[in-house]
Amino acid sequence: MIPDEIRKNVGKGGEDIACQFLARKGYKIIERNFRRKWGEIDIIAEMEGIVRFVEVKAVSRPDRSGFSREMDYRPEELVHRTKLKKLARTAALYMEEHRDPREFQIDVVGVIVNEATRSARCRLFEQALEENL
Repeated sequence: MIPDEIRKNVGKGGEDIACQFLARKGYKIIERNFRRKWGEIDIIAEMEGIVRFVEVKAVSRPDRSGFSREMDYRPEELVHRTKLKKLARTAALYMEEHRDPREFQIDVVGVIVNEATRSARCRLFEQALEENL
């Protein structure tokens, strides 16, 4: 079991890395850590006129083996359908609160952090939740 403080540090670091990754891909970061009592959105960004609500899942690899076996690590698979539905409800609330009529979608960024080499890999999964709930 990973202590809460270490898990939170990996999560916060993963979000920072994901923001840099998304910015390099042309995303404009609008807001981070939008919270309501029933849900949280890690990153709110905009790309090509579409508001993107991004869930970040980060895992830490403490070894020096590099990323040759990174396919064994799939942090994005930790985002289950129930979580995606909760994100969608929170995203809809955000759009309503901001009176924003644009399209929006839910994306997921998986971040694999290698602490030993101080490096990270990211994978972006766009439209992680289709509208047919």
